[in-house]
Amino acid sequence: MSKADIGLIGLAVMGENFILNMESKGFTVACYNRTVEKVDNFTNGRAKGKNIIGCHSIEEFIKSLKRPRKVMLLVKAGKPVDAFIDQVIDHLEDGDIIIDGGNSHFPDTIRRCAYVESKGKLYIGTGVSGGEEGALLGPSIMPGGSPDAWQHVKPIFQKCAAQTKDGEPCCDWVGENGAGHFVKMVHNGIEYGDMQMICETYQMMKDGLGMTNDQMHETFTEWNKGELDSYLIEITRDILGYKDEDGNAVIDLILDTAGQKGTGKWTAIAALDVGQPLTLIGEAVFARCLSALKEKRTVASKVLSGPKKTFSGDKKAMIDDLRNALYASKIVSYAQGYQLMRAAAQEYKWNLNYGGIALMWRGGCIIRSAFLGKIKEAFDKNRELDNLLLDPFFKDVVVKAQEAWRRVIVASVEMGIPMPAIGAALAYYDGYRSERLPANLLQAQRDYFGAHTYERVDKPRGEFFHTNWTGRGGETSASTYVV
Repeated sequence: MSKADIGLIGLAVMGENFILNMESKGFTVACYNRTVEKVDNFTNGRAKGKNIIGCHSIEEFIKSLKRPRKVMLLVKAGKPVDAFIDQVIDHLEDGDIIIDGGNSHFPDTIRRCAYVESKGKLYIGTGVSGGEEGALLGPSIMPGGSPDAWQHVKPIFQKCAAQTKDGEPCCDWVGENGAGHFVKMVHNGIEYGDMQMICETYQMMKDGLGMTNDQMHETFTEWNKGELDSYLIEITRDILGYKDEDGNAVIDLILDTAGQKGTGKWTAIAALDVGQPLTLIGEAVFARCLSALKEKRTVASKVLSGPKKTFSGDKKAMIDDLRNALYASKIVSYAQGYQLMRAAAQEYKWNLNYGGIALMWRGGCIIRSAFLGKIKEAFDKNRELDNLLLDPFFKDVVVKAQEAWRRVIVASVEMGIPMPAIGAALAYYDGYRSERLPANLLQAQRDYFGAHTYERVDKPRGEFFHTNWTGRGGETSASTYVV
């Protein structure tokens, strides 16, 4: 019997679909699952007649693989990943490769990479985005870990990944140890932001403009033909037009409380750790938390009042304003995400290819959209670009959109319709373009109550001063540091 090019542990939907994907691209794949009944069901069902080797033990699984052995895990993040690493590592030889394709937290990947390398093996932690359909037909794949492992998995991953219209694979090496999972985490954070902003736009259309589901369906259909062309706009279009067998709009039957699996929260925490203002994604995470307080919101809705004003302006013009506000806010979301990646690359000593990351997100993944090509162009022109908002293309878009953006926020405030993510995007834009912010007062306050010192506009940066504001504080100041 011929040996497998790669083996995969974990036969949930993502695992099964990625195995079928790899097999369809000409690779022989071995599979194993802790519940071996799943192996038999798979090999006698969807995998029947294909170059897929079902295995009933770890030993059998490892023996079925070509050297260097490539063992991919698609299991639940957390302890199951560590458990399977411990199960397989003693059966492997030096130079063999363990690949974690789940949604692992990047600090875990940094730790696991060091552990596996200490045992003489190689490790890859890779983000895989695109859901069940992407796994089957071609996902976005974001690998990082042991650089020496990349040459061995590159032919498989790049052939199985989504391809751009130009035939470029949405997969390339991201960086050392946890870099791949970090980039996937930022991808998911941007996904949180995109989804929340679309939801805010939907609520403004529905509650503010009084649009029907069919009217919104038509609007999103048009938007998906222009600069907002993206997977999330496309599925929103489909959702708003979907009716069940009784003719009911399914969107109106869904309870308004959102779930989350933690990657958005991780992104916000990572931003705090490296001191980056990831305000939009943070608001998107908190919006889900607020939605989860359904029962409390129901009680509050009967007690707390707000404006009763309805929109009386030009609806068609406001719909166009919403399109511009959504587009500008989306640019801010990516600008913040890329600033986070740049700061993390410095913190963790990663050499990230920012244009390449945009290319990886062009197809297969949840945040795939037409304007990612413009992000790649921006970083191809200037690899040291500090903020996407400073690229000529994106600067022009946001400057032209800002009047519409402001009209949308004003209308939302007047009607009492919450827009936390789109509002945060505009606040970030206004803060980032401000040469002077009120942090001078903040520093004075800190120095007043805690002698935390401040810098002066008429002195060189790096010199710190303290004022005895009350005449009772003395001249001793606290040491200066930034968390």
